[in-house]
Parts: sequence; structure tokens; C-alpha cells
Amino acid sequence: MQAMGLKRALFLDRDGVINADVGYAYRSEQIEFLPGIFERCRNACAQGYLIIIVTNQSGIGRGYYSDEDFHLLMRWMLEQFTREGCPITAYYYCPHTPEDHCECRKPKPGMIWQAAGEHGIDLANSILIGDKPTDIEAGSAAGIKDCRLVSA
Repeated sequence: MQAMGLKRALFLDRDGVINADVGYAYRSEQIEFLPGIFERCRNACAQGYLIIIVTNQSGIGRGYYSDEDFHLLMRWMLEQFTREGCPITAYYYCPHTPEDHCECRKPKPGMIWQAAGEHGIDLANSILIGDKPTDIEAGSAAGIKDCRLVSA
């Protein structure tokens, strides 16, 4: 049963779930959307789910690309999803490296908790899709019961 007044969300990791993981992508030319991603998101939207991206982006912390590069790419990606009829509600990212021991980097649930607080999300009735065990650990730690591990 969904908590009163709260929304459900489909949380998606980015690289390996939305697009092919080419390693530290930060330009639109590097993005190859995975088959079925737009259809999956359109179906989720039709069922009333918010679409939220939660992604570790240690390439920023490692100096491979800038925060600005990342946001430019994400704006472009959001445009593609809107064109496909499945707008992304929000995206959250961790720019830190694993050595930073921050609270936002998956497998910690910080990004998911932040999204839930900002968008009024019922985590127990939401879904998370990731391609790494750390994605699933973050979803489970946040209280998401439906966490799905996919491989590209």
C-alpha cells in the first residue's frame, strides 16, 4: 500500500542502465542509449512513477571532466528523454572518488534519500534499476524493496 500523498519513483543508474558504459562519459557523442530504455521509462511514467537518475560520477573527482561538462551532458540527456515522451524528474550525482568516503556515493543511500525528501517519494513502493551490486545495496539501504540488477 502506498503511503498517503507520497509518489512512487523509478530510480535508474546512468551508465550501464540508460546508456552503454564506455567509461567516464561526459560528451553526447559518447552516449549510446540502451535498447528499450525509453519504452521502459514511458511505461513507468504511464503508471505514475517519477523517473530519477542516481549516478556515481567519480570522473569529476578524478579530474577527467568538470562539473559543468557533466551538467551539459545531463541537460542533453534530459532533452532526449523529454522528446521520447518520458521526462526525467531529476538527477542526482556523486562527484567523489571511493577514497573520499562520502555519504552520497553508492552503495550509500544518500542520493536516494535526498531525492525522496525533495520529491515526496514513497521508497518502499519505488523501484531501482542498477547494473552493479553497489546500486542494489544503495537501494536496499534506502528502503526500496524492488531493486533490479541488469546487465547490458
